[in-house]
Amino acid sequence: LLMKRLQLAGYQARHFGFSTSGKVATIRLNRPDRKNPLTFDSYGELRDLFRELCYATDIKAVVFTGEGGNFCSGGDVHEIIGPLVKMDMPELLEFTRMTGDLVKAMRQCPQPIVAAIDGVCTGAGAMIACGSDMRLATARSKLAFLFVRVGLAGADMGACTLLPRLIGLSRAADLLYTGRVVGGDEAAAMGFYNRLVEPDQLLAEAQALAQSLAEGPTFGHAMTKTMLWQEWNSGLGECIEAEAQAQAICMQTNDFERAYHAFAAKQKPVFEGN
Repeated sequence: LLMKRLQLAGYQARHFGFSTSGKVATIRLNRPDRKNPLTFDSYGELRDLFRELCYATDIKAVVFTGEGGNFCSGGDVHEIIGPLVKMDMPELLEFTRMTGDLVKAMRQCPQPIVAAIDGVCTGAGAMIACGSDMRLATARSKLAFLFVRVGLAGADMGACTLLPRLIGLSRAADLLYTGRVVGGDEAAAMGFYNRLVEPDQLLAEAQALAQSLAEGPTFGHAMTKTMLWQEWNSGLGECIEAEAQAQAICMQTNDFERAYHAFAAKQKPVFEGN
């Protein structure tokens, strides 16, 4: 059977903005009046979209951002938190598994994801940032893991495994226990952000980075993404063997051969992703 294949250039999102330019897709949370909170519907549609990206042949990198000078304020207080206090345990577990499935779908899609973060980046928004592959932000951004402030554990959507691996166990404990707000400079110093850029250049910088990734050896990038996350819980010997197998697979691609011939001709290789 042939693998399922999709073209997402014409995808019409219902609960957020979605556009494509060449091989790059841009997702925009677009409720700026509320600092771009998530709803049950937007959670579900985002999860489904990232699952479909596994089959998209036209998208090679993704930018995730928010409109109106903010990234994402987390779950909508009135549309999510209010209903949650009335749910029973099976319904609550269905919800928490669904939100975690969004992060899993982000990690399992082969495309690198670049988060462009300005303003508020809190709660579930902070976890979307964690689930991305790279994070560009502004100095005025405000990062916070607010779960403790509403009487919950910091263990939400993978926070207790993703955040320590990004910034270290001690720093993660600080943010998850206190729920304090971290400015852009401090978050960058922690290593949470790859770099800071000016607000008026943020989206352009993120899209340029995504474009450069989309023009690279995208099969190789997908393998890198897989191995970065797969090797977390493996021993050194297992990791080296897994990487040996992964690299041997990549050495069979046309992009690898293209790079050799371009190098031999003293030219820049043009990758086609196969």
